[in-house]
Amino acid sequence: MAADRRIVIENCSIATVDAHDTEYPSGYVVIAGNRIESLGAGKPPEGLENVDRRIDATGHLVTPGLVNTHHHYYQWITRGLATDHNLFDWLVALYPTWARIDEQMVYAAAQGSLAMMARGGVTTAMDHHYVFPAGSGDLSGAIIRAARETGVRFTLARGSMDRSEKDGGLPPDFAVETLEGALAATEATVKEHHDSSFDAMTQVAVAPCSPFSVSTELLREGAELARRLGVRLHTHGSETVEEEQFCKELFGMGPTDYFESTGWLGEDVWMAHCVHMNDSDIAAFARTKTGVAHCPSSNARLAAGIARVPDMLAAGVPVGLGVDGTASNESGELHTELRNALLINRLGAHREAALNARQALRLGTYGGAQVLGRAAETGSLEAGKLADLVLWKLDTLAHASIADPVTALVLGAAAPVTASFVNGRQIVEDSRLVHVDEDAIARSTREQARRLARIAAQG
Repeated sequence: MAADRRIVIENCSIATVDAHDTEYPSGYVVIAGNRIESLGAGKPPEGLENVDRRIDATGHLVTPGLVNTHHHYYQWITRGLATDHNLFDWLVALYPTWARIDEQMVYAAAQGSLAMMARGGVTTAMDHHYVFPAGSGDLSGAIIRAARETGVRFTLARGSMDRSEKDGGLPPDFAVETLEGALAATEATVKEHHDSSFDAMTQVAVAPCSPFSVSTELLREGAELARRLGVRLHTHGSETVEEEQFCKELFGMGPTDYFESTGWLGEDVWMAHCVHMNDSDIAAFARTKTGVAHCPSSNARLAAGIARVPDMLAAGVPVGLGVDGTASNESGELHTELRNALLINRLGAHREAALNARQALRLGTYGGAQVLGRAAETGSLEAGKLADLVLWKLDTLAHASIADPVTALVLGAAAPVTASFVNGRQIVEDSRLVHVDEDAIARSTREQARRLARIAAQG
C-alpha cells in the first residue's frame, strides 16, 4: 500500500504490548502504507485523507502479530511419528527419514507450516533448517519462496551439521555437510537473501544445529562468520539432561560454558529450549543478553522438562515463544504456545505466580521480536512501527462471557482471526489465507509426506 494510503480500524479493544502495557478498552488504529500512523482510545482522528478502507472491529481485540522464534518447517511432512520418544531416541528414529528430503518436499512442508501459523495470527516467522542432503536442490530458496508467497515477515536460520554417526553424532553420515561446505553455503545464503533494512521481509541468521551434531570448529567459525556479515546467530541449547551429559563428557563443561567458549553468547544470539539451566547459566544469558526461544509444547512432547522462564525474565533474559518442529508439536501454530507457556510454567517452582496472561502475550509478541533482533520495528503497537497486527474475534460462544480480552485470548480456545496484516498488507481474512490456497497446500503436503515415507522405506 502506498505510504499516503490509509486503513482505519475502529471500535476495538487494543493491547499494545508497549513498554507500559498500554491497553484501550475501545480504540482505533490507523495504518498508513506499511506503518502504524496512530492509535489510541475512542474514535479515530477526524479529517483523515486517502482512507481506502474502514474496518468496524466491534467485538475484537487488536494485538501485535505473533512472532515465532523457533521452528523446523521440513518436519511438517513427518508429523505423528515417534510419539512416545525422548529427544535423542526421537532424533535417532527420524533422522534416516529426514535425510531423504528434497526441494519439492521442503517447499510443500514450508507452505504447510507457514499457512498454519499465518492463519493463527503469526506475522513474523522463522525457520531453522539444518538438513541439506547432497543433491537435494535449493532448499533455502524453496523455504524463502514459500514465506514470500504466504506474506509473512521471515527469518531463515540457515542451519548446518558436520558431526555425523562416524564422528559420534546422531545424523546419518550422508545427511551432513563438511565444515568448509557448510560455511560457504551459509555465507552464500546470507549474501543472496539477507535484507538489513527497517522493513525487511527476509533476513538470514547463521545457525549450526546443536552441540551433538556440530563440531566445535563449525560453532566457532560460524560465530565469526555471522559477526563478519552482521547477522544473528541461532542454535539449540540445554534442551535435555542427556545434552548436558554429552557436553560434559565430550568438552569437559556444561552447554552454557561450552557455548561461551566458542563465542556463542551475546545480544546477537538466541537459543532454542534452554530447559536445563542453573542459576549460573541464567546469569550468563542475562549478562550477555543472549535470547531464548521457549517451546513449551515441544518440551512437553519430548519430555524434556520445564524451562525456568520466570527466572529468566526476572534476570533480564530476552525470551520469545517457538512452535518448534511439527514432528514434536503437531499443532504447528503459536496460539497454543501462549496458553501452554502460562500453564506449564505454573507447574514449576513458582506455581500460580509463574506467568500471567499479559506476560504470555508479551512472550509471543514483543519478546519474540526482541529475540529476533527486530523489537525496534515490530512486536508492539506503536506509532512509527511496522503495521504487523492481528484482529482476534472475541464475541463468539468461545469467548463472549470472558470480560478481559487478553485473558480470553490467552486462556480461551483458539480465537478466530478476522484479519491479519503484515507490512500493512492483509494476509488473512475471516481465518482464511488471502494469497495462497490452503486446500491445495493440504493436498500437496499429504502427497509429499507419502512420497517421503515411500522413499525412506526403500532406502
